[in-house]
Amino acid sequence: MMGHAGMAATAVRYLRSVGAPTSATAPGPGHTAVPPRPALRAVREDERAPLDPADFRAVLGHFASGVTVVTAPGPAGFACQSFASLSLDPPLVTFMVARTSTTWPRIARAGVFCVNVLGAGQEALCRGFAVSGADKFAGVVHEPAPVTGSPRLAGVPAWIDCAIQAVHTGGDHLIVVGRVAALGTDPEAAQAGPLLFHRGAFGRFSA
Repeated sequence: MMGHAGMAATAVRYLRSVGAPTSATAPGPGHTAVPPRPALRAVREDERAPLDPADFRAVLGHFASGVTVVTAPGPAGFACQSFASLSLDPPLVTFMVARTSTTWPRIARAGVFCVNVLGAGQEALCRGFAVSGADKFAGVVHEPAPVTGSPRLAGVPAWIDCAIQAVHTGGDHLIVVGRVAALGTDPEAAQAGPLLFHRGAFGRFSA
């Protein structure tokens, strides 16, 4: 299992890739310096696919998804609908976050995170973590996740405690891969079913 040093190293590699300052030193004797990454540039208008952003969102909105809150020590957290399981062996999960997110750099520096899967009736909790600039944890009951110490929100049906494994670029978003260190469920909370998001609105599952 990746230790906290490995988690931090993964986040530092990400921060270097986007030009954030780190405390890295020059390579020691016998070590070869890593060549600089090529400079990223914005996509020109004539390179863009002929898609209207509103149409893109409207069509993709037909794909229903669950809703989560991704948290990290600090505390830091944001509402995230683009979460999925990725691999069973090793156990990996993934989520996507906008490159403009002000919360993501805090999670990257922590090197760890906890995915809190929201249940039906937790719309207000989701909206609280979707805002920017507010104290998202005000009045929210939580406790440290067992391995990383990331906030585990009370009353969620399931939680997944992770270390950052890798970060990839994906257009205007980042693709974050996490290695699962611990996970669990709350059977009582799970009885209400999942919180779903579909075409811009919250809903519930009905068999």
